[in-house]
Amino acid sequence: MDVLEALQDNPIIAAVRDEEGLQKAVGSEVKVVFVLSGTLIDIKETVDLIRARGKKSLVHLDMIGGLGKEPSAVDFLSQYANPDGYITTKISLAKYAKQRGLFVVQRLFIIDSLSLATGIKGVKDTKPDAIEVMPGIASKLIERLKDQVSVPIIAGGLISTKSDIIDTLSTGVLAVSTSSPELWNM
Repeated sequence: MDVLEALQDNPIIAAVRDEEGLQKAVGSEVKVVFVLSGTLIDIKETVDLIRARGKKSLVHLDMIGGLGKEPSAVDFLSQYANPDGYITTKISLAKYAKQRGLFVVQRLFIIDSLSLATGIKGVKDTKPDAIEVMPGIASKLIERLKDQVSVPIIAGGLISTKSDIIDTLSTGVLAVSTSSPELWNM
């Protein structure tokens, strides 16, 4: 099962920032875990634990301590920890990972019309496998974005209640990422 199939099976993503969140995520019903922190020392162990529990791991390249922002970061992480995919806000890293045939989620922060236009251009240039729109409760922006890009959309950020998840999923996004463990077993 690839990442997109796992998300179709369960559209809730555990977004973890610490060991406690990781332990809750691997014990939950989610099929995909976004790793939003870590270091070069512990990232392989984190990815291995997620894989051992039958889940997909996507590592946020921009948030791993000791990992540079150059393309060699993608190569290193692929060889060292071999996660199922990558998350990044950096267009250059997303493009490089896609050129290597890797699964990429491009994270977009939509705060105004300029960031929306810039995000659309970046997605068209990069051609990621999916995009994560933040904040995830921005349903009107998500609808506008869906009309202009042809990749699956993941909504994340400020998702804190069951109704946030239901409302956001109703916009037609593929999945919702949340760091709230109480929502991982819906």
